[in-house]
Amino acid sequence: MTPPSGGGPPERHGSRRAVRREILAFVEGKKTEDLYLVDWRRRFRDNILITVDPFRGVPLSLVAHAIERLKDENREQRKGRGRGFDEVWCVFDVDEHPNLPQAVDLARRHGISLAISNPCLELWFILHFEDQTAWIDKGKAQERSEQLLGCSKVLTSSALQALFERHADATSRAQALEARHSSSGSPEGENPSSSVWRLIESIRGENRS
Repeated sequence: MTPPSGGGPPERHGSRRAVRREILAFVEGKKTEDLYLVDWRRRFRDNILITVDPFRGVPLSLVAHAIERLKDENREQRKGRGRGFDEVWCVFDVDEHPNLPQAVDLARRHGISLAISNPCLELWFILHFEDQTAWIDKGKAQERSEQLLGCSKVLTSSALQALFERHADATSRAQALEARHSSSGSPEGENPSSSVWRLIESIRGENRS
């Protein structure tokens, strides 16, 4: 999915520095996703601003709030107040959430990008270290992620550094999983899979249209 574009950049007087792109993210978890994205924001702060909305909820609720926030931003932009966000993302797990297909369809109809992990975000973390081609449940994924990172929900500085250093390996493995599912005729986003790599590549400036 091509992330939505924001309005034109505002004038910056007295500075020739390029205007940073702005991403608004809605995440499901209370700690892990926030810590992970804040670390990427810190590393690429010269090029991008990432705002993590404080709302937390199931996928359909996340998408609904993202749509309302996007509408508010667009109204303000039409009034000449700010430039709006360049991209809006929702980050969530497949897990056992109700109304997941409706959430995905609603997001796509409103130009909201999705970073979905099946069964959970910890699968994405596992892919930084090793292949995971067999179906895996949430509990096993969380257990293996904790073994590999040396922490659980609250990501430590050493865990964040390892995830940063190994992100290219994780991206390659996630892309290979997508190709594997596609070639076998499996539904998009089948277990195991994660599209978080798309968000990270966008933060890095490598997934732009």
